Amino acid sequence: MRRLFLLTLPGLVVGFIAGVLAGGLTAVVGQTTGAAVVAALSLGVPLALLGGGYTMLLINKRVRLGGFAPAALFWLIGFPLARLLHEVAVSWYVDGRPTLPPDTLGFLAFQGIVSLGFAFGFLWLHERVAPRWWSRLAIHDPRAREVYLRYAGHAQAMFEARERHRAARGRKPRTGTTTPR
Repeated sequence: MRRLFLLTLPGLVVGFIAGVLAGGLTAVVGQTTGAAVVAALSLGVPLALLGGGYTMLLINKRVRLGGFAPAALFWLIGFPLARLLHEVAVSWYVDGRPTLPPDTLGFLAFQGIVSLGFAFGFLWLHERVAPRWWSRLAIHDPRAREVYLRYAGHAQAMFEARERHRAARGRKPRTGTTTPR
């Protein structure tokens, strides 16, 4: 269980941070500290669990590395559900009873649109945090090493493709480096 937690930690953290930022925004607009905490946790925990789930899919080769479409499809379902749970929890705290948004289908549709932006941000941050984390775990965990080496191979392939593209356009290859940055 500890190993699974450590492997999925990048997704858990990225998702949780996104939810906590929403709670912080709640405090900034003048809501009470309690409302901010409820907002942060009611969005942060579901997004953390979903982020960990996405990372599990990535680790188990169910989604491809660096691909936006799989992330977008994952968050197209997950993000609206997390936001719906968030809305219900906040209404419960504020009004004393859990209620759905007035136009629930419209709410979910709008959150589906917003989810694409969230997917982009999640993927961007995850792609920067996860490989560094797995490189640290790789010393002791063969599974983390395997995932990290997949990322390194993917980064090398992307770098080489970019250099071939530069050469085809008549540009000089980058000097001083033969590995991705």
